[in-house]
Amino acid sequence: MKANRVKCSECALHPLCLPASVSIEEIERLEEIVLQRRPMQRGDRLFNAGENQRAVYVASQGSFKTSVVNEGGEEQTIAFYMPGELIGLDGLSAGAHRCDAVALEPSLVCEVPMASLERLSQKIPGLQWQLLRNIGKSMEQDQDHLTMMGRKQAQDRLAMFLHGLSERQRALGRPSDVLLLSMGRADIASYLGLVIETVSRGLSQMQDQGLIQVQGREIRILKPDTIAAMSHGDYEPTPIRKHA
Repeated sequence: MKANRVKCSECALHPLCLPASVSIEEIERLEEIVLQRRPMQRGDRLFNAGENQRAVYVASQGSFKTSVVNEGGEEQTIAFYMPGELIGLDGLSAGAHRCDAVALEPSLVCEVPMASLERLSQKIPGLQWQLLRNIGKSMEQDQDHLTMMGRKQAQDRLAMFLHGLSERQRALGRPSDVLLLSMGRADIASYLGLVIETVSRGLSQMQDQGLIQVQGREIRILKPDTIAAMSHGDYEPTPIRKHA
C-alpha cells in the first residue's frame, strides 16, 4: 500500500467502484495494484488521444471531460465524468485512447494499470462483473447522448442534460436538486451541439418558467418532475430557436 493514500475499503465511493460480493481480502488485493496520482488541477490532462491505454481511472474527487478534435479543427466535448465513474474505456478496443481527458476542477484520480487489472480480474469473478457493469453504464451514457443530440428543441437537450446530472448526483449520495457545474457554458454547448448563446438563453428561459434557479455555475432544480418529463419527451416547453 502506497503512503498517503486512502484505502479502497475506506473510500466513500467504494459502493460505486466495487461490487458488494467482493470480500475484504479481495479488496486488499485490489488495493495493491491501485495507484493514486497527485492532485490534478483544472486543465491538467489525464491522457491524450493516440496514447496507448496503460490504465483505467476513477476520480475520487473532482470531475473530468473527454473531447475530440473534429475535421474542422474544433474541440467537441463528448462526455463528462463524476466521482466513481470509470474513465479511459475508449481505449479498450484498439489499445489506444481515441479522445483527450481533461480535469474540469481540482481532482484526485485513482489509476488502475490494465495489465494488473486483467490478471486480478481473472482471480476475482466479482471484479470482472463490475468491469462489465461499468462498460454497460458507459454505453448507456453514450446512448443517452445520441438521444439528446436527436432532440430538435434546445430546451429538451438542456433538460436531458440537467436531469442526467441530477441522477448522477443522487447516485453519489448528494442532493439531486442542487447542481454545481464544474464545466463551463462552452463545454455544455459543445456537448449538446448548440452555441453558447443558445445555452445561456435556454437556461434563462427555464428560469423564467420557474423550472430552475441559476446563480453563476449553481443550478437549483425547482421542478424536478417537469425536468424529468421534458427529458423523456413527455412535456412541450416553449421552443427556443437555435442559432448557427
